[in-house]
Amino acid sequence: MTSSQQPSLSSSGRQLIEAFMGHSWVQRILVFLILINAAILGLETSQSVMSVWGEQLRLLDHIILGIFIVEIVLLIYARRLKYFSDPWCVFDFVVVGIALIPATGTLSVLRALRVLRVLRLINKVESMRKVVSGLLASLPGLGSVFGLIMIIFYVASVIATNLFQRDFPQWFGSLGESAYTLFQIMTLEGWSQEIARPIMEVFPYAWVFFISFILIATFVIFNLFIAVIVDSITTDKEQSDKDHKQFDAIQVELHTVLRELKEVRNMLEKR
Repeated sequence: MTSSQQPSLSSSGRQLIEAFMGHSWVQRILVFLILINAAILGLETSQSVMSVWGEQLRLLDHIILGIFIVEIVLLIYARRLKYFSDPWCVFDFVVVGIALIPATGTLSVLRALRVLRVLRLINKVESMRKVVSGLLASLPGLGSVFGLIMIIFYVASVIATNLFQRDFPQWFGSLGESAYTLFQIMTLEGWSQEIARPIMEVFPYAWVFFISFILIATFVIFNLFIAVIVDSITTDKEQSDKDHKQFDAIQVELHTVLRELKEVRNMLEKR
């Protein structure tokens, strides 16, 4: 076999591996194994279950981990360095690699991180992957919303500290305590009976401050968060649809060109 034939065989082998790993039934099997692995990691938290089925569950966990390792090795062989240019592939590599680190001594905390393998399901289910991609794309917009929340919290904390510090130091004794109390109010956790009403007994018009803060911080800002995320996911979907349409148009054009070339070749052969 010549040296020129060897790279060709190697390239075709990588293509076969890529096609095999990308096949729908292979992906379904991997999704099923991820779900089984998630169930095993949950069962391992039960001492009664582990006392009876511990050895079998550990063996099954090791078998599934071995399959995940084989999957990653095959994909690295097929894609070479391109494998590490895909963030999802890097995530899979890190999550599976954590399980290979000896979880003893100071590294025992890494044993709890094995549950991150469940997150590989996001990479396997396209709809989940699109949602996460939309969330990541919304981070710049969410940063602006977060900055707005910090401004509102700072202003409200200063006002609340100045108003209620003397009579209610347990809630508004300092700027930090006021911010924490306002965070509790923003979550609507016991804000009326536990905080607002006792304060209104001393400051009858305190309800104006609390209701204004809740309307701004809880309802307006929360809806801004949702709006930014939804807009990002919609934009990402529209871009994806646009890319698919462009790809389909290129394929149609390519088929047209190939058909015309075939007609020209037939005409030349007839001559």
